[in-house]
Parts: sequence; structure tokens; C-alpha cells
Amino acid sequence: MTLSGVPQGTVKLQIMMTDSSSVYDHGGGTVVYKGQTSLQYGAFRYKGPCPDSGTHFYNITVEALAASGSVLASGSASRPFTAK
Repeated sequence: MTLSGVPQGTVKLQIMMTDSSSVYDHGGGTVVYKGQTSLQYGAFRYKGPCPDSGTHFYNITVEALAASGSVLASGSASRPFTAK
């Protein structure tokens, strides 16, 4: 995952993946942020998009957290995946 626009003062990134078409925990995690421009494979855990039927819309949300735990900024992306 490539990172850009991370605000100054960020110490952690909270990453969440959700399926807006179904109630299912796809995982995510919290990653210590030290100015890196990408996250290596395995930095957090998630279950990739694999709908059982039809088309599902998957969202990845990233929150930049300050040392206090407050959210400095957030970003998200969505994409549809269709069952095969």
C-alpha cells in the first residue's frame, strides 16, 4: 500500500476494510507510522474481496492518528468486485 499526504504529527495509521454490501469483518489493523511512503505486505491483516454472489463494494479507510489518539485526517477508497 502506497502512502501520501500523511499529516505531520501522525504516529499511527488505523486501517479498516469493509464490505458495504454485506456484514463481514475483513480486518485491518494499526501500524506505527515513522514517515514511510509505503506499507509492506503483512503490516496489517485483512481478508481480500471475494463476494459469494453478485457485486459487492469494498471500502478501505485509513485514519492518521496523533499520539493522543485523536484522528488528524482520514482517507478512503471504494471499488466493486463481482463474484466469479
